[in-house]
Amino acid sequence: MTEQECQIARYRHLEREVTDPLAACLLHGIVEELEAELRRQRPDWHGPRD
Repeated sequence: MTEQECQIARYRHLEREVTDPLAACLLHGIVEELEAELRRQRPDWHGPRD
């Protein structure tokens, strides 16, 4: 797992744990931006394996 993937996982965890709707929305936006950047860098990346 790369540093960027670890960062995405941390923000996803925070997004699930936070109770403030605005904070959850902001965290979701951060996750989407990080994932988009990772897809640009590695087109074969399709997200975490759950």
